[in-house]
Amino acid sequence: MSSPFTLVLTGQSLIHHDVRQVQDEEFAAIKVLIGQADIAFTNFETTVFGRHGGWPMKGSFFGCSAPVVLDALKDIGFNALALSNNHAFDLGPPGILSTLEEVAQRGFLHAGIGADAANAGRPGLKTYGTRRVALVAMDAGPGPATMYAADATDRRPARPGVNGLDVSRRFEVDAAVFGSLTGIQEIFQSSRMERANYAQPHDPPELQSTDEIDFYGTIFCRSSKNRRRILVDEASLQSHLATIRQAAAEGAFVIAYLHHHHWEPNWREVPAWVQSLARACVDAGAGAFVSHGAPVLQPVEIYRGAPIFFGLGNFLFHLNAGEVLWSAPDVWKSMVATCRFDADARLQSIDLLPIVIGGERMLGAENYHERIVPAPASQKLGTEMIEDLAARSRLHGVSIAVKRGDEMTGGYLQAEGSI
Repeated sequence: MSSPFTLVLTGQSLIHHDVRQVQDEEFAAIKVLIGQADIAFTNFETTVFGRHGGWPMKGSFFGCSAPVVLDALKDIGFNALALSNNHAFDLGPPGILSTLEEVAQRGFLHAGIGADAANAGRPGLKTYGTRRVALVAMDAGPGPATMYAADATDRRPARPGVNGLDVSRRFEVDAAVFGSLTGIQEIFQSSRMERANYAQPHDPPELQSTDEIDFYGTIFCRSSKNRRRILVDEASLQSHLATIRQAAAEGAFVIAYLHHHHWEPNWREVPAWVQSLARACVDAGAGAFVSHGAPVLQPVEIYRGAPIFFGLGNFLFHLNAGEVLWSAPDVWKSMVATCRFDADARLQSIDLLPIVIGGERMLGAENYHERIVPAPASQKLGTEMIEDLAARSRLHGVSIAVKRGDEMTGGYLQAEGSI
């Protein structure tokens, strides 16, 4: 007979420092909260520079970490890690192999990368008490095709990499814009042969319609209005859903995870394709859906009794001195979500603890690289954060109320008519 259990979910952990050395009472209180969970989950937003070595695969936004940061995450209380993200391949295949090795040595439930595509797509499985838990983790890019795991063929060896969800970007434009793009290609005498020189593995196939143009690897379609769309490849989607379906059929509580950087112009909003994907994962048997990528809080939904966290922002966000791109205050504010389930894995309640990386005293400063660990938000700021999240989550059928007088438990979330 299974028992009730708690699942703690946080923002992503872009970690480069050993935070075990931080002596801070407010951070210690967050660690106590996380450590009380049966399952404590974050996204490991980096790659390990370990025994297999590696080399930088990026110029800007490159990051790798020593294996010791995994000990720091374990010390915080985490025991489950998603590994599928845009930094997982920053050291190439050697980084993938080192990360897998170091994570496994520490006993984390993990998923999202592998020595080949078959292994990268497999769910992580672990038993907590009497509860079997499966983690299915994927990344939708954008990223180069070479960062995604590939199986061996007769003529090509396997490539260690990330478990990818194949998507394509498509722009619909009005006649005037479409004509301008066509004119630009004519000016530069863009031909099929010329475009082939710049071809990438994920470029679109040769087009058949005169209402579409391949503008140097991006598809623009003639339409009545201008809009951007992300299209999910159906075969890729069904492969991931089948993995979720099988794990659920075998009795596991499934956590489905997505990382992506296909943000809306207002990155606090949830793209429509992500909303559809999250519900499809729940329909396939996932008991919870979590997403990261946009470094800010996004709305919450509860669908068929399963919590959907479209974006929990950042939990740890370690920058180098001089990095000022991430100056927006929302980047540094997040929530720790404690989800309580009964013995039948039915969601009973969710508590939200508002947090601020570096503490509120640093929100107005420009010392972003010194914001090492989070602290609970004050009652005033925490209430503002919960009310803001509540306003956006109402559009997804969820009501959030503030639990007054207890800064360490934050707000209480429940879906109207669903719990």
